Parts: sequence; structure tokens; C-alpha cells
Amino acid sequence: MAMINSEQLKPPLKWAGGKRWLVPKLRLIWQDYQDYQLIEPFCGGLAIALGLVPQKAILNDVNFHLINFYQQLKKGLKSSILMANDADLYYQCRDRFNELIENNQSETQEAAILFYYLNRTGFNGLCRFNSQGKFNVPFGRYRSINYRDDFFAYKKLFQAWQFQWGDFEKIPVADHSFIYADPPYDVEFRQYAAGGFSWADQERLATWLAAQTAPTIASNQATPRILDLYQSLGFTVTTLSAPRRIACNGDRTPAKEMLAFRNLAAKDLLNT
Repeated sequence: MAMINSEQLKPPLKWAGGKRWLVPKLRLIWQDYQDYQLIEPFCGGLAIALGLVPQKAILNDVNFHLINFYQQLKKGLKSSILMANDADLYYQCRDRFNELIENNQSETQEAAILFYYLNRTGFNGLCRFNSQGKFNVPFGRYRSINYRDDFFAYKKLFQAWQFQWGDFEKIPVADHSFIYADPPYDVEFRQYAAGGFSWADQERLATWLAAQTAPTIASNQATPRILDLYQSLGFTVTTLSAPRRIACNGDRTPAKEMLAFRNLAAKDLLNT
């Protein structure tokens, strides 16, 4: 496993808000905890797990379809469907994916492959569902797309990792665990999974993280209330500029990211 690194095995999905840019900073801290179990309550596009390559991990997410995709990769997923950067094909596949959702057939290889194709081809790497739980991202506008049809390279690494779906409070946090939490951001768009992620969920997460004794890092958009929330719970809080930019109403200023730390030695914080 030590021979696998983030340059060799990259995240298989496009993921809005992905954290590959943060891996070098986290790796400086992680080097003192490499024998710990990595816990991610919101594993998203797997940029952190694939960047740190833990020997053991619990990778959780509230998005069931995302976890099914990773579980199918763990089994050895191979695609047999046509994948092309074509609008008609995209909407046909989106309809089929939503048909599987409606018929309770989301936990299948077909659903996993369709999820991958929709993710790679849809607008801006978004993952969005309506109030009925149906995928509703429109067709993207890419000049060209590279698709995988064989994901065998991920199978061996994933054997040591546990993928699970559900609420973060159900995650068992054993001794020698290291938590990195990157929830849906405190922004207007939160319909990442059916039900969304509300401000009450943000508060509940921060409170749950504060109750843990494990080394813990949380990230979020650095909104005033997020900063106040984590500071009030005793986290060491810092901000930094993210590589993405805020684009609402034409605003192109760099987005500010919060990192909140707890149960980490002072020397580890100096590395950030």
C-alpha cells in the first residue's frame, strides 16, 4: 500500500469542492498519525483518503449513490455501457438512473456505472438531487472527457477501507482514530443528498466533533457563523484562501476556507 500515492491513483470522480489542494497541508500533520484509522464523515470525492493513503479507514457519506459507487469499486467494477460526451445519451442515462432510484435498484453495479457517467458528463461535477431524491444535474459543456471503463486499480487499496452510508453520529470512533470532516458548505446550495444539510446539522456536527477525543480537523467555508461556531466549541481556528473562487453575481474573489483543529499537538498546528 505504501507504493500507492495520490499521483498514481487519483479521485475517480469530478467533485465540486474537492480537497486535493489541501492534501499537502494535511499530509504534514498526518505523518505523525500514519498508523491511525482515518475517519471521514463526509468522504466526498476521496481526495483526502487517496492523498493520505491510510492503512485503515472508515469513509462515510450522506450520499448513498456515492457510497454504492465506492463499494462497487471495492468489488472490482468494470463498465459495459456506452459513455460519450453527448447530450441525448446523457439524458437517457439520467432517466435510467432515476428509474433505478424509483425502483429501489440503486445498490447495483448498473447504478454505480451510471452515477460515474453522469458525474463525469454533467454540469461542473455537481451532485444534486431534487426533493423526490431524483438526480437533476443538467448536461455539462466540456470539450472532451476522459472516461474509465475499468476501475480495477482501486480494488486492492479499497480492501483495507470501510465504506458506509448514513449519519455521521453513527460512525464508531475507536481508539487511534484520526477524524477529518468536510461537510457540505454553509452556503445556500446544500441539496447534495435528499434532505439537504441544514444549519442545525452544521451545529450538530460541530458539537459531535467537539465531543471526540481523537485528533480532529474540520473544514468549511469561512462564513462568520461557521467561524463563531467552531471557536465557541474550543477549536483552534484558522482561515486560508482556497483555489476556487466565489462566482455568485459575477464576484470572482478567492473563497475563504476555514480549518478547525482539536486534540492536536502545538507542533502539528505549526505545520499548517
